[in-house]
Amino acid sequence: MSANTAQYDLTMRMIPYLDRHLIYFLLRFLEIKEVYATEDLVKAQYDLFVNTNMVDFIIESYKNINQTDDVPKEFDDKREQVLAQLGDMEAKAQKVMSVLEKPELVAALRQDNGQNLEDLKKQYNITEEMIDVLYEFGQLQYSCGRYGGAADMLYHFRILSSDQERCLSASWGKMVCEIWEGSWDAALEEIQNLREVIDQKNFASPLQQLQQRTWLIHWSLFVFFNHPKGRDGIVDMFFAPAYLNTIQTTCPWILRYLATAVVINRRRKTQMKELVKIIEQETYEYRDPVTEFIEALFINFDFEGAQKKLKECEAVLSHDFFLNATEADFMENARQFISETYCRIHQKIDIKDMCQTLNLDQEEGEKWIVNLIRDTRVDAKIDFQENTVVMNTPVTSVYQQVIERTKGLSFRSQVLASNIKRREQAAQQDVAAQ
Repeated sequence: MSANTAQYDLTMRMIPYLDRHLIYFLLRFLEIKEVYATEDLVKAQYDLFVNTNMVDFIIESYKNINQTDDVPKEFDDKREQVLAQLGDMEAKAQKVMSVLEKPELVAALRQDNGQNLEDLKKQYNITEEMIDVLYEFGQLQYSCGRYGGAADMLYHFRILSSDQERCLSASWGKMVCEIWEGSWDAALEEIQNLREVIDQKNFASPLQQLQQRTWLIHWSLFVFFNHPKGRDGIVDMFFAPAYLNTIQTTCPWILRYLATAVVINRRRKTQMKELVKIIEQETYEYRDPVTEFIEALFINFDFEGAQKKLKECEAVLSHDFFLNATEADFMENARQFISETYCRIHQKIDIKDMCQTLNLDQEEGEKWIVNLIRDTRVDAKIDFQENTVVMNTPVTSVYQQVIERTKGLSFRSQVLASNIKRREQAAQQDVAAQ
């Protein structure tokens, strides 16, 4: 991989805001893409989990790093210890789970967690300590990499517990579990749930709320770029004032993902104007080929610069864990944005120049332009003799321009006169009262 592309790798910036079980995805991707030395990345993955209960992974990583089949006895001892812990916790949790699995109880569970616990205490002698076992068992399974079982325990704990802090922690853990399981609908629900809690909870300081939002922004990337509706979800969430403020304050590099989401989502084309304004504001805080492409095209109208940046975008997207799968859509839509902008400010366009601007050969470029005119219904025609595209830009007469600009003048004048009259009457009433 070129030093240039390595320069735009965001892994180190993101790590402080991610759980180790999510960081693994990024390190594994970097290993596959050979971004850095393979030995360093394998060692980093080992260090990531060496203090967890993922004993089998630790042993395999140790063998790989040291090129040996012999492993320290402490690893085998730890495996036995973890298996014993799992067995013990499972037996304790089963006392609660056997009750929760009763169909009549599931149907009767209410939203009020306190009331749920009261009902269980009266009917089945379930205590708060027994409910806490579900959390502890879920936490243990999570640290072992048993994500399906952990998600189930954390879900049931959250239904029954009234401990708000642990319920919040359970929601974060369950979200990671759903990501590992590839349950994107469930993971999206967890994002919505966490967003609600973060927005409504009274934190000790605004800084804590800002930190929670920063985490959610980073964790949500795993879901938004995998869920079928994620392209809309990321735009809706990241443009929300509270989250946009968070991005600008703590993690401006997230603009890469917001910019990509807007470019690849043609239905959100109208939000490009807002995105351009944000990128222009943050240009001194954060820049990369994706944001620079937007800047070159929509701020500077530098088509040659936009073309160069688009080539760089191709390399950056292909080596970004989250954006790797969006590369084709990004390149296609980016070319469309270039051509639409180019067409808006030119009346006659040389097809050869247009192909160079779009970084396409002559044949591909001609096909692309024909498809663009057909799909976007641009009012234009191709002159194959002169090898040009002629834009049929309607010319509005001076009289029509005057009519359009003065259309609302009469109404605004009436409103202004009404306001003046109301103020005069109020002033006269004040004078009379004195």
